[in-house]
Amino acid sequence: MGRVPAQFLLSGEAPPKCTLIDVLRSTVDKFPQAAAIDDGEIVTYSELWELVCSRAAALHAAGIKRGDRIGIRMSSGQKDLYVAILAVLKAGAAYVPVDADDPEERADVVFGEAKINAVFTDAGLEVVNKTPGGDTREPLPTNDAWIIFTSGSTGTPKGVAVTHRGAAAFVDAESQLFCQSSPLGPDDRVLAGLSVAFDASCEEMWLAWAHGACLVPAPRSLVRSGMDLGPWLIRRSISVVSTVPTLASLWPAEALDNVRLLIFGGEACPPELVARVATPDREVWNTYGPTEATVVACAARVFPNEPVAIGMPLAGWDLAVVDSDGQPVGFGEVGELIIGGVGLARYLDQAKDKEKFAPLRSIGWARAYRSGDQVRLEKDGLYFVGRADDQVKIGGRRIELGEVEAHVSALKNVHSCSVVAQNSTSGHKQLVAYVSLTDSANGVDAAELVEALPAALIPQLHIMPELPVTTSGKVDKKALPWPLPSSITATDLSDTEQWLAQLWVDTLGVSVADRDADFFSLGGTSLAAAMLVGEMRSRFSTVSVRDLYDHPRLAALAEFLDGLNPASTIIPRQVQPVPWPTRVAQTLIQLPMLCIQATPWLCLLHPQLWWLFIILILPPVRLAIGGLGARLITRKITPGSYPRGGSTHLRIWAAQRLVDVTRSHSISGATWVQFYAKCLGVKIGTGVDLHSLPPVTGMLSLGDYCSVEPEVDLSGCWLDGDIFHVGRITIGESARIGARSTLLPGTTVGAHAHIEPGSTVLGESTVKPHSRWAGSPAKKVGRSKHRFPTEPPPRHGYWVPIYGLTSLMLGLLPWAALAAGAAVMLWLQTGWWLLAVAPLGAITAFISYMFAVWVIVRLCSIRLRVGVEKRNGITPVRSSLGWRIWVIERLMEDARTYLFPLYAAQLTPLWLRSLGARIGVGTEISTAVMVPALVTVRDGAFLADDTRIGGYELGGGWLLSGETRIGKRSFVGNSGIAGPARKLAKNSLVAVLSSAPKKSKAGSNWWGSPPERMRRVTLTTDFATTFQPLWRHRIGRGVFETLRLLAPITSAVLATLCALTLLNLLQKVGPWLTWLLSGFVLMGVGLLAMALTICMKWLCVGRHKPSEHPLWSPFVWRNELQDTFIEVVAAPWFLNPNLGTGALNSALKLLGARIGAGTWIESYWLPETDLCTIGPGATVGPGTVVQTHLFHDRVMSLDTVTIEHSASLAAHSVVLPGATIGTGARIGPGSLVMRGDQVPPQTAWQGNPVEPTS
Repeated sequence: MGRVPAQFLLSGEAPPKCTLIDVLRSTVDKFPQAAAIDDGEIVTYSELWELVCSRAAALHAAGIKRGDRIGIRMSSGQKDLYVAILAVLKAGAAYVPVDADDPEERADVVFGEAKINAVFTDAGLEVVNKTPGGDTREPLPTNDAWIIFTSGSTGTPKGVAVTHRGAAAFVDAESQLFCQSSPLGPDDRVLAGLSVAFDASCEEMWLAWAHGACLVPAPRSLVRSGMDLGPWLIRRSISVVSTVPTLASLWPAEALDNVRLLIFGGEACPPELVARVATPDREVWNTYGPTEATVVACAARVFPNEPVAIGMPLAGWDLAVVDSDGQPVGFGEVGELIIGGVGLARYLDQAKDKEKFAPLRSIGWARAYRSGDQVRLEKDGLYFVGRADDQVKIGGRRIELGEVEAHVSALKNVHSCSVVAQNSTSGHKQLVAYVSLTDSANGVDAAELVEALPAALIPQLHIMPELPVTTSGKVDKKALPWPLPSSITATDLSDTEQWLAQLWVDTLGVSVADRDADFFSLGGTSLAAAMLVGEMRSRFSTVSVRDLYDHPRLAALAEFLDGLNPASTIIPRQVQPVPWPTRVAQTLIQLPMLCIQATPWLCLLHPQLWWLFIILILPPVRLAIGGLGARLITRKITPGSYPRGGSTHLRIWAAQRLVDVTRSHSISGATWVQFYAKCLGVKIGTGVDLHSLPPVTGMLSLGDYCSVEPEVDLSGCWLDGDIFHVGRITIGESARIGARSTLLPGTTVGAHAHIEPGSTVLGESTVKPHSRWAGSPAKKVGRSKHRFPTEPPPRHGYWVPIYGLTSLMLGLLPWAALAAGAAVMLWLQTGWWLLAVAPLGAITAFISYMFAVWVIVRLCSIRLRVGVEKRNGITPVRSSLGWRIWVIERLMEDARTYLFPLYAAQLTPLWLRSLGARIGVGTEISTAVMVPALVTVRDGAFLADDTRIGGYELGGGWLLSGETRIGKRSFVGNSGIAGPARKLAKNSLVAVLSSAPKKSKAGSNWWGSPPERMRRVTLTTDFATTFQPLWRHRIGRGVFETLRLLAPITSAVLATLCALTLLNLLQKVGPWLTWLLSGFVLMGVGLLAMALTICMKWLCVGRHKPSEHPLWSPFVWRNELQDTFIEVVAAPWFLNPNLGTGALNSALKLLGARIGAGTWIESYWLPETDLCTIGPGATVGPGTVVQTHLFHDRVMSLDTVTIEHSASLAAHSVVLPGATIGTGARIGPGSLVMRGDQVPPQTAWQGNPVEPTS
């Protein structure tokens, strides 16, 4: 054995041979009634054993035998995951875990390499490779217990198989280490926060199950959030935690009050962390062990103010430290750690196994694992020094330093460099690139690193005259300076600035030179930001990570913190769920509404009533029915606050449904809108330009010559949790309300005031005359600008009938297209055979409408650009130019609904180009609204869903328009606005629900309203799957986009089925009874439409999972296909008619969303439903988007969104991926919850982006 000290050779002390099932059975016998798992529902050990035995028997019945391999790919945080693992072991098989959030590609590789026989998913067991015969008895110690795949950041997965002998020895050996004076037992609760795809999860599970303790799974989103896990530990009475130091460093000290055993592993443990968490009442252990040596090979109890060791070997393990020649080193020397003994695993790849587990003849070991880690040998144990190769671990993941070094060396003027992972005093690991320059007179531009490397790999640059070297000529990394000069050299700092500067130094280990120091420029990463915010919350409880991104400079952040309102939290309130009588009443209301909706169908089908059909679709008739009916329903409703689901709320909901079924929403901007408004009781002055729908309550006053642009929310009501607010809106003389703004109940806008587009005016606000307000919540930003002539233009009377007739014609256009499709169908077939030719009718109608839109837009665009430029963009609303711009925008707005499959497709740029837009190559355009002749989109630009590009503004009877340009490779996010005459420079970004600035520089990024500059990380992606796809990618995408036509075809088949059913009823029971039954017919067709959409969703994408996918990948195409079915099939037939009802909640559940009881949801825009969780009693307002994906840099990034119990997301708000709205938290209207934001429980937030409110 050479010179290896005897205390490091403990293979002779290995525990007796047994299996993990033997360990579990022993615990069940000792503690049958103790809690074994608590995922919200407690399972005792006896119950667990019964479940495991039953599931194992089912495996045997399915053909699984001893020695088989079973894949595990199930959602974390649930007992079924752990029952499945134990059942696999009990059946004698080995489990092969893959994280449920990992991409399909990794799952395919892992399961393929492991040659699994079956796989457990959330859907159950699927046998994939059944082999005959075999032994169904319990496992032997020599059988494999698990096969876990591990890899570096650039390598392929390597399968590591661990036997029951090694696994059980590990469990028994750890039992000899921890808490010997007070052993673990049934009173302990063990955190299960790690993915079962990582071997450290085995330690969590068996710390509980070997001692009769309870395993308590934590939600994955909570574990990822870091800072928010601490309070959860307290609430769940966790007493045992095994974690990585980085995560534990985010928790406040009090989060560990109940923890008596804390185990660190996975990465080096900083002494500063030990000093903070180790107490006389809490054991803290530092462990070390690669997957190849069964989780842990050695461990040491650590104490404050003492060196942190990785300790001595576990009983049954051998450890040796050798030099480069394979000879054991002496005490105090550093060498490579070699591991032997009972815990040695094996690689599935035999060639790799022979290489990494080759004999170490210098010390006589027949089988040894070379760890690649450098350690120092001491009498009291081993001390970790670092990796022997170029890999380091940051946040538990290995990173290739050589890859980073290569990119830094490629920068201009870099002579030599060395990249090292250093530890700051707070324990944050920071990549530092030490650089010497070719020309010391010039610096180095690191901007290329942002494009070439992921954010986590971008190092902090430190320039030196020359790098120190060893005698062999290599860089002497020990001689590199660390910490870097980190004193606070800035002077005249305020108390808050001084405090912040010290936090920055502690977190990043770099100098803070002045008040303008930028956190991210100094090397701050997202992990460092989370750690910093955790420290900041000790003084400012409501600060968020988003605030740091908003205020990255030291002075700006300090000023923001000093201005925080301590009253930002609210008094907790108990939100009442929607009562069941409300749901019953909604169902009873739905039936007559559906009968009203079916009336035109019946008139068209009845041979003597076709003339009534013509009358019912004319604007004056349907608007009178909708307006006067809504006025009757809402009669005597007064401003105030009412209970959610109460009679007032229901009446307004019913009035809105009546407006929807009479299609009154399709007349904004025409003469008829004022007729409709007067039917509702709205007070309208002279010369008003109303291009948005008035409230169904009629509580709106419009002063002379005021202007309301498109898509403004004038509803005068909104849900705040379980409180329904209703109020009057008053808009003064010549006031201007910008597009997509929201005016809350009680808003008063003074004369000549201006509300900028995308703003949200709070109800308690009074906008003073001649002022200009912007933002969400809107605030005064100056005086109203005189962008329009002060005098109103001449109002020629003949434009009134022109606008009215145009509105009539545009409204009849979809009916004309449907008539063309129906004519083709009737020409080919009759009776029930019409169902067979419905697809041809759908294609005919689709092409007919498309052609009609193209003709009208092209005719209206003749010399449009010239006319706009000649008049400097300003023309009377009632003029040829104003009329043509309005017609085009109305058509483009409708086209994205009726021609939905044409959008977000390869044909979209061609379509818009044919309409007159100047569209560059390689552009991606979704459901954008624009006046094509006035829009230029440069090469490679990306316009996301519901963007508004250009358009027009209104003021005092005038209309302003102009050319809008989107620069090369720029991005406009979902619901983003780039107003008329705006020019977005190349490589710029406008975030979700944000506006483009009037002027921008190349490469600038903007968020919010009014727009503000933002920081952004550019992802590194495969260029061939983002900007320059291969032909096979284009063809594949084209196939799926062609399949989108199945959606309008399906809708046409449903419409034909509905018509034939009504016609059959007319012939059998007559018109009156048919009319009474028509509501049930439409309801049945709606249910069928929803069922088909649900089937298509599960067929196309299955269950959505957090992941990333480049634009040109099959997942994105399949996801767009199922989304087309939602918008074209489910929305018109089922989702829109059922907004706010229990039926909508049920449909969303069937699509995969987790919806609690008693919720009120008035939006179906949950793009990836499986990633959405909406807790009991929560509220999701109209026009909101629970945005579970983003498309920045042409990479689709998916993550979960959680709206917890009783939380409220108000109208026209967007919540981005990774965000959580805490229990009882309130998000006001027109708000944006940023990506990854964790809105604290029982707080109120408003804004774009959100910030605390009182």
